[in-house]
Amino acid sequence: MQKVSFVIPCYNSELFVENTIQDLEENIDKELKNYLTEIILVNDSSKDETIKKLKEITKKYSNVITIDLARNFGQHSAIMAGLRQAVGDLIVCMDDDGQTPPSEVKKLIDAIDNETDVVYAKYEEKKHSKFRNFGSKVNDYMAQSLLGKPKKLYISSFFCMKKYVKDEILMYNNPYPYLEGLVLRTTNKIKNVVVNHKERAVGKTNYTLKKLLSLWVNGFTNFSVKPLRIAIVFSAIFVAMALIMIIMIIVNKINNYNVPLGWSSTMVVLLIIGASITFILGLIGEYIGRIYLSINNNPQMVIREVIKNEKEDNI
Repeated sequence: MQKVSFVIPCYNSELFVENTIQDLEENIDKELKNYLTEIILVNDSSKDETIKKLKEITKKYSNVITIDLARNFGQHSAIMAGLRQAVGDLIVCMDDDGQTPPSEVKKLIDAIDNETDVVYAKYEEKKHSKFRNFGSKVNDYMAQSLLGKPKKLYISSFFCMKKYVKDEILMYNNPYPYLEGLVLRTTNKIKNVVVNHKERAVGKTNYTLKKLLSLWVNGFTNFSVKPLRIAIVFSAIFVAMALIMIIMIIVNKINNYNVPLGWSSTMVVLLIIGASITFILGLIGEYIGRIYLSINNNPQMVIREVIKNEKEDNI
Protein backbone atom coordinates (compact mmCIF):
# COMPACT_ATOMS: atom_id res chain seq x y z
CA MET A 1 0.00 0.00 0.00
CA GLN A 2 1.39 3.39 -1.01
CA LYS A 3 2.23 5.88 1.71
CA VAL A 4 1.48 9.62 1.65
CA SER A 5 3.00 12.19 4.00
CA PHE A 6 1.40 15.61 4.43
CA VAL A 7 3.75 18.39 5.55
CA ILE A 8 2.08 21.54 6.86
CA PRO A 9 4.12 24.48 8.25
CA CYS A 10 2.18 26.38 10.90
CA TYR A 11 2.65 29.94 12.13
CA ASN A 12 0.17 31.88 14.27
CA SER A 13 -2.61 29.56 13.13
CA GLU A 14 -4.30 28.89 16.47
CA LEU A 15 -7.69 30.01 15.17
CA PHE A 16 -7.90 27.94 11.99
CA VAL A 17 -5.40 25.07 11.91
CA GLU A 18 -7.78 22.64 13.62
CA ASN A 19 -10.41 23.17 10.93
CA THR A 20 -7.78 22.59 8.24
CA ILE A 21 -6.70 19.28 9.79
CA GLN A 22 -10.29 18.20 10.34
CA ASP A 23 -11.06 18.84 6.66
CA LEU A 24 -7.92 16.95 5.66
CA GLU A 25 -8.78 13.96 7.87
CA GLU A 26 -12.29 13.84 6.40
CA ASN A 27 -10.85 13.93 2.90
CA ILE A 28 -8.40 11.12 3.76
CA ASP A 29 -11.28 8.97 5.03
CA LYS A 30 -13.29 9.73 1.92
CA GLU A 31 -10.79 9.68 -0.97
CA LEU A 32 -7.52 8.22 0.30
CA LYS A 33 -8.70 4.98 1.88
CA ASN A 34 -6.23 3.01 -0.22
CA TYR A 35 -3.26 4.95 1.16
CA LEU A 36 -1.40 4.93 4.45
CA THR A 37 -1.10 8.51 5.64
CA GLU A 38 0.71 10.71 8.12
CA ILE A 39 0.28 14.41 8.78
CA ILE A 40 3.32 16.35 9.95
CA LEU A 41 2.60 19.73 11.51
CA VAL A 42 5.59 22.04 12.01
CA ASN A 43 5.19 24.93 14.44
CA ASP A 44 7.57 27.68 13.32
CA SER A 45 7.79 29.23 16.80
CA SER A 46 4.37 30.87 16.64
CA LYS A 47 3.66 33.86 18.86
CA ASP A 48 0.16 32.69 19.79
CA GLU A 49 -1.08 29.39 21.25
CA THR A 50 -0.57 27.42 18.04
CA ILE A 51 1.69 24.81 19.66
CA LYS A 52 -0.95 24.14 22.31
CA LYS A 53 -3.56 23.62 19.59
CA LEU A 54 -1.20 21.34 17.62
CA LYS A 55 -0.61 19.17 20.67
CA GLU A 56 -4.37 18.80 21.11
CA ILE A 57 -4.70 17.79 17.44
CA THR A 58 -1.89 15.26 17.83
CA LYS A 59 -3.67 13.62 20.76
CA LYS A 60 -6.90 13.50 18.78
CA TYR A 61 -5.59 11.90 15.56
CA SER A 62 -3.32 8.86 15.51
CA ASN A 63 -1.69 9.78 12.19
CA VAL A 64 -0.54 13.28 13.25
CA ILE A 65 2.98 14.25 14.32
CA THR A 66 3.89 17.72 15.58
CA ILE A 67 7.35 19.27 15.31
CA ASP A 68 8.07 22.34 17.43
CA LEU A 69 10.95 24.53 16.21
CA ALA A 70 13.11 26.32 18.78
CA ARG A 71 12.73 29.69 17.04
CA ASN A 72 11.23 31.18 13.90
CA PHE A 73 13.21 29.93 10.88
CA GLY A 74 10.73 30.73 8.11
CA GLN A 75 8.28 28.70 6.04
CA HIS A 76 10.81 26.91 3.86
CA SER A 77 12.97 25.83 6.80
CA ALA A 78 9.84 24.61 8.56
CA ILE A 79 8.92 22.53 5.52
CA MET A 80 12.46 21.11 5.45
CA ALA A 81 12.00 20.01 9.06
CA GLY A 82 8.78 18.26 8.09
CA LEU A 83 10.40 16.59 5.09
CA ARG A 84 13.10 15.13 7.32
CA GLN A 85 10.38 13.45 9.37
CA ALA A 86 8.30 12.29 6.38
CA VAL A 87 8.56 8.66 5.27
CA GLY A 88 5.88 8.55 2.55
CA ASP A 89 6.31 7.44 -1.05
CA LEU A 90 4.57 10.70 -1.95
CA ILE A 91 4.83 13.96 -0.02
CA VAL A 92 2.16 16.67 -0.17
CA CYS A 93 2.98 20.16 1.13
CA MET A 94 0.17 22.58 1.86
CA ASP A 95 -0.69 25.66 3.93
CA ASP A 96 -2.25 25.71 7.38
CA ASP A 97 -4.94 28.31 6.62
CA GLY A 98 -7.34 26.10 4.65
CA GLN A 99 -7.03 28.17 1.46
CA THR A 100 -5.41 25.17 -0.21
CA PRO A 101 -8.45 22.90 0.21
CA PRO A 102 -7.78 19.29 1.28
CA SER A 103 -10.56 18.20 -1.08
CA GLU A 104 -8.17 18.92 -3.97
CA VAL A 105 -5.32 16.72 -2.68
CA LYS A 106 -6.39 13.68 -4.72
CA LYS A 107 -5.93 15.66 -7.95
CA LEU A 108 -2.27 16.25 -7.14
CA ILE A 109 -1.65 12.63 -6.14
CA ASP A 110 -3.38 11.23 -9.24
CA ALA A 111 -1.28 13.48 -11.50
CA ILE A 112 1.99 11.86 -10.34
CA ASP A 113 3.08 9.23 -12.88
CA ASN A 114 6.20 7.84 -14.58
CA GLU A 115 6.62 11.09 -16.51
CA THR A 116 5.93 13.41 -13.58
CA ASP A 117 7.98 13.84 -10.40
CA VAL A 118 6.39 16.99 -8.98
CA VAL A 119 2.88 18.45 -9.37
CA TYR A 120 2.10 22.04 -8.38
CA ALA A 121 -1.43 23.29 -7.82
CA LYS A 122 -2.50 26.08 -10.15
CA TYR A 123 -5.48 28.11 -8.99
CA GLU A 124 -8.40 28.99 -11.26
CA GLU A 125 -8.86 32.14 -9.19
CA LYS A 126 -6.55 33.09 -6.35
CA LYS A 127 -8.23 34.32 -3.18
CA HIS A 128 -5.11 35.83 -1.67
CA SER A 129 -4.75 39.50 -0.84
CA LYS A 130 -3.47 41.89 -3.51
CA PHE A 131 -0.17 42.15 -1.66
CA ARG A 132 0.27 38.37 -1.53
CA ASN A 133 -0.63 38.06 -5.23
CA PHE A 134 1.91 40.77 -6.09
CA GLY A 135 4.56 38.91 -4.09
CA SER A 136 3.73 35.69 -5.92
CA LYS A 137 4.13 37.40 -9.30
CA VAL A 138 7.52 38.82 -8.34
CA ASN A 139 8.61 35.44 -6.99
CA ASP A 140 7.46 33.77 -10.21
CA TYR A 141 9.36 36.26 -12.35
CA MET A 142 12.50 35.77 -10.24
CA ALA A 143 12.29 31.98 -10.52
CA GLN A 144 11.82 32.29 -14.26
CA SER A 145 14.66 34.74 -14.92
CA LEU A 146 17.22 33.52 -12.37
CA LEU A 147 16.44 29.84 -11.80
CA GLY A 148 15.35 28.77 -15.27
CA LYS A 149 11.73 28.02 -14.39
CA PRO A 150 9.64 27.29 -17.51
CA LYS A 151 7.45 30.28 -18.32
CA LYS A 152 4.20 28.29 -18.35
CA LEU A 153 4.92 26.49 -15.06
CA TYR A 154 3.05 27.93 -12.07
CA ILE A 155 4.69 27.39 -8.68
CA SER A 156 2.65 27.43 -5.47
CA SER A 157 2.91 26.30 -1.85
CA PHE A 158 0.49 23.42 -2.57
CA PHE A 159 2.34 20.58 -4.30
CA CYS A 160 3.03 16.85 -4.37
CA MET A 161 6.38 15.18 -5.06
CA LYS A 162 7.95 11.76 -5.17
CA LYS A 163 10.14 10.44 -2.38
CA TYR A 164 13.33 10.55 -4.43
CA VAL A 165 12.82 14.29 -5.03
CA LYS A 166 12.41 14.79 -1.30
CA ASP A 167 15.56 12.79 -0.60
CA GLU A 168 17.53 14.92 -3.08
CA ILE A 169 16.18 18.14 -1.57
CA LEU A 170 17.29 17.00 1.89
CA MET A 171 20.88 16.77 0.64
CA TYR A 172 20.85 20.56 1.08
CA ASN A 173 21.95 21.18 4.67
CA ASN A 174 22.82 24.87 4.52
CA PRO A 175 20.74 27.67 6.04
CA TYR A 176 18.29 29.69 3.94
CA PRO A 177 16.66 26.90 1.92
CA TYR A 178 14.56 27.90 -1.08
CA LEU A 179 12.27 25.04 -2.07
CA GLU A 180 11.50 26.20 -5.60
CA GLY A 181 15.21 26.35 -6.39
CA LEU A 182 15.82 22.93 -4.83
CA VAL A 183 12.99 21.36 -6.82
CA LEU A 184 13.98 23.01 -10.10
CA ARG A 185 17.58 21.85 -9.81
CA THR A 186 16.45 18.28 -9.05
CA THR A 187 14.02 17.54 -11.89
CA ASN A 188 12.35 19.03 -14.96
CA LYS A 189 9.47 16.55 -14.89
CA ILE A 190 7.09 19.03 -13.30
CA LYS A 191 3.53 19.94 -14.23
CA ASN A 192 0.49 21.85 -13.01
CA VAL A 193 -2.98 20.70 -12.01
CA VAL A 194 -5.80 23.23 -11.79
CA VAL A 195 -7.50 23.32 -8.38
CA ASN A 196 -9.92 25.55 -6.52
CA HIS A 197 -8.68 28.15 -4.03
CA LYS A 198 -10.72 29.07 -0.96
CA GLU A 199 -11.19 32.40 0.75
CA ARG A 200 -9.39 32.79 4.07
CA ALA A 201 -12.06 32.16 6.70
CA VAL A 202 -10.21 33.64 9.67
CA GLY A 203 -7.18 35.83 10.32
CA LYS A 204 -4.83 37.43 7.81
CA THR A 205 -1.79 36.35 5.86
CA ASN A 206 1.49 35.95 7.74
CA TYR A 207 3.44 37.10 4.71
CA THR A 208 4.92 40.54 5.28
CA LEU A 209 7.10 42.63 2.99
CA LYS A 210 10.12 41.66 5.11
CA LYS A 211 9.40 37.93 4.70
CA LEU A 212 8.82 38.26 0.96
CA LEU A 213 12.07 40.18 0.50
CA SER A 214 13.90 37.57 2.56
CA LEU A 215 12.44 34.81 0.38
CA TRP A 216 13.52 36.55 -2.83
CA VAL A 217 17.04 37.15 -1.50
CA ASN A 218 17.28 33.48 -0.50
CA GLY A 219 16.31 32.47 -4.00
CA PHE A 220 18.73 34.54 -6.03
CA THR A 221 21.75 34.39 -3.70
CA ASN A 222 21.58 30.67 -2.92
CA PHE A 223 20.76 29.27 -6.34
CA SER A 224 22.01 31.71 -8.96
CA VAL A 225 25.08 33.78 -9.82
CA LYS A 226 23.14 35.90 -12.31
CA PRO A 227 22.79 38.81 -9.82
CA LEU A 228 26.58 39.10 -9.78
CA ARG A 229 26.60 39.26 -13.56
CA ILE A 230 23.79 41.82 -13.52
CA ALA A 231 25.82 43.85 -11.02
CA ILE A 232 28.74 43.87 -13.46
CA VAL A 233 26.44 45.17 -16.21
CA PHE A 234 25.08 47.92 -13.95
CA SER A 235 28.61 48.84 -12.95
CA ALA A 236 29.61 49.11 -16.60
CA ILE A 237 26.61 51.39 -17.25
CA PHE A 238 27.52 53.62 -14.30
CA VAL A 239 31.14 53.83 -15.41
CA ALA A 240 30.03 54.64 -18.98
CA MET A 241 27.84 57.45 -17.65
CA ALA A 242 30.78 58.82 -15.70
CA LEU A 243 33.02 58.71 -18.79
CA ILE A 244 30.39 60.52 -20.87
CA MET A 245 30.16 63.26 -18.24
CA ILE A 246 33.93 63.59 -18.15
CA ILE A 247 34.02 63.94 -21.95
CA MET A 248 31.28 66.59 -21.80
CA ILE A 249 33.24 68.54 -19.21
CA ILE A 250 36.40 68.40 -21.33
CA VAL A 251 34.50 69.48 -24.48
CA ASN A 252 32.91 72.37 -22.61
CA LYS A 253 36.31 73.40 -21.34
CA ILE A 254 37.91 73.30 -24.82
CA ASN A 255 35.08 75.29 -26.44
CA ASN A 256 35.04 77.79 -23.59
CA TYR A 257 31.30 77.36 -23.05
CA ASN A 258 30.06 79.45 -20.19
CA VAL A 259 29.15 76.43 -18.11
CA PRO A 260 30.18 76.38 -14.44
CA LEU A 261 32.52 73.50 -13.80
CA GLY A 262 33.91 72.27 -10.55
CA TRP A 263 32.11 71.14 -7.48
CA SER A 264 28.80 69.98 -9.01
CA SER A 265 30.28 68.01 -11.89
CA THR A 266 32.89 66.44 -9.63
CA MET A 267 30.32 65.35 -7.10
CA VAL A 268 28.06 63.85 -9.81
CA VAL A 269 30.91 61.77 -11.17
CA LEU A 270 31.92 60.64 -7.68
CA LEU A 271 28.35 59.69 -6.86
CA ILE A 272 27.94 57.61 -10.04
CA ILE A 273 31.19 55.73 -9.53
CA GLY A 274 30.59 55.40 -5.79
CA ALA A 275 27.09 54.02 -6.39
CA SER A 276 28.38 51.34 -8.74
CA ILE A 277 31.12 50.29 -6.32
CA THR A 278 28.75 50.24 -3.35
CA PHE A 279 26.17 48.22 -5.25
CA ILE A 280 28.66 45.54 -6.26
CA LEU A 281 30.32 45.38 -2.84
CA GLY A 282 26.95 45.03 -1.13
CA LEU A 283 25.93 42.17 -3.40
CA ILE A 284 29.28 40.41 -3.02
CA GLY A 285 29.02 40.94 0.73
CA GLU A 286 25.65 39.16 0.78
CA TYR A 287 27.15 36.15 -0.97
CA ILE A 288 30.23 36.12 1.29
CA GLY A 289 28.04 36.45 4.40
CA ARG A 290 26.00 33.42 3.42
CA ILE A 291 29.17 31.45 2.68
CA TYR A 292 30.47 32.41 6.13
CA LEU A 293 27.27 31.28 7.84
CA SER A 294 27.31 27.99 5.93
CA ILE A 295 30.95 27.30 6.80
CA ASN A 296 30.17 27.93 10.46
CA ASN A 297 27.25 25.46 10.30
CA ASN A 298 24.51 28.00 10.94
CA PRO A 299 21.48 25.71 11.47
CA GLN A 300 18.81 25.32 8.84
CA MET A 301 16.41 24.76 11.72
CA VAL A 302 16.51 23.59 15.34
CA ILE A 303 13.86 21.16 16.56
CA ARG A 304 12.85 21.64 20.17
CA GLU A 305 10.44 18.71 20.35
CA VAL A 306 8.70 16.07 18.26
CA ILE A 307 5.25 15.18 19.61
CA LYS A 308 3.57 11.93 18.58
CA ASN A 309 0.27 10.34 19.47
CA GLU A 310 0.71 7.82 22.31
CA LYS A 311 -1.49 5.42 20.38
CA GLU A 312 0.34 6.13 17.14
CA ASP A 313 -0.85 4.00 14.25
CA ASN A 314 0.57 5.86 11.29
CA ILE A 315 3.23 4.92 8.75
